[in-house]
Amino acid sequence: MDMKDIETHGLVLLGCGKMGSAMLKGWLDGGLPASSVWVTDPNPSDWLKGLDGLNLNTDLPKHPAVVLVAVKPQMMTDALPTLEPMGNGTTLFVSVAAGVTIGTYERMLGDKTPIVRAMPNTPAAVGRGITAIIGNGHATADHLGLAESLLTAVGQVVRLEDEGQMDAVTAVSGSGPAYVFHLIETLAAAGTAQGLTPELAMALAKATVGGAGHLAEASEEDPGQLRTNVTSPGGTTQAALEVLMDPDTGFPALMNRAVRTAADRSRELGA
Repeated sequence: MDMKDIETHGLVLLGCGKMGSAMLKGWLDGGLPASSVWVTDPNPSDWLKGLDGLNLNTDLPKHPAVVLVAVKPQMMTDALPTLEPMGNGTTLFVSVAAGVTIGTYERMLGDKTPIVRAMPNTPAAVGRGITAIIGNGHATADHLGLAESLLTAVGQVVRLEDEGQMDAVTAVSGSGPAYVFHLIETLAAAGTAQGLTPELAMALAKATVGGAGHLAEASEEDPGQLRTNVTSPGGTTQAALEVLMDPDTGFPALMNRAVRTAADRSRELGA
């Protein structure tokens, strides 16, 4: 199974909000014909309505190559039963819905359905996301390869060893962008407190966090070494890091507690 199968048999995108739209744009930019995609969305954007050849809110193919589920978890109970006839067959189901387990899909679609569960994150909107995937027992190597091909349209893809890791992935990369956005907010606020205008402080904070993240990805050195490289003994950076790296009140304890709390909540939602 490959992208040619999608062109022949079609891809159904269930839900086309920000994440669904980012993926769809990536597929179309990669050469997938709009006529090979069926989108079901109760509130389609003007961009969707303007895509020539796209099958929008029309009858679905009986046996599409892939169904990608991108609706909110709370909408799953209403949305999935309409797709039950496609279960237990050749159609691959790929889910990017947070907290919805493979077992839930197997109960709703049939336990012989090939399913890949995925956790992308919001930088997918600018093609800089990272997505973790795991398949069930009926998802073959070809199925996983196809899912990976679809999801690389919005960034990097990593494969998990078991589904139990998904809660930690959710807490680190799924929720992680919000932690970074809050870092930008608080860094800018701290700059304002030291006499900068809010506009200048925010510009500095955004560029600093964005640039440091890009450097961390591009460099062959690990982040710990990069931190050391910019920390002069007795200098300003060291003075700040002594506060941030305090084992009781600094980043290490705070981030560990935050990620653990997010992972625990993910487990609760998936129960």
